Amino acid sequence: EVQALQGHTDAVTSVAFSEDGTQIVIGCGDFSVRVWDAASGKLQALRGHTGVVYSVAFSKDGTQIVSGSEDQSVRVWDAASGQEVQALRGHTGVVYSVAFSKDGTQIVSGS
Repeated sequence: EVQALQGHTDAVTSVAFSEDGTQIVIGCGDFSVRVWDAASGKLQALRGHTGVVYSVAFSKDGTQIVSGSEDQSVRVWDAASGQEVQALRGHTGVVYSVAFSKDGTQIVSGS
């Protein structure tokens, strides 16, 4: 069954499922990261970036989300609470790609 997820205010730039398929994380042109409950459709907006969010990913265990943005930062979020855990800076350009290692202990990002 196809389900349309409503509530975006700008372009969707990146999407990813959690490993167990219960959540969907979305990077948005409105500078937000959005987390959808795949069953209920409940939406949570995570705010902290000051530029378009180009890349998002879940950790394998689904407890954390990583996002990369036009604001040259990588942010780590607690998937359950939506709270920012850490902001990583050091890129000198737009962060277009982020990923967790398989064991969830490392993050890689590319700009």
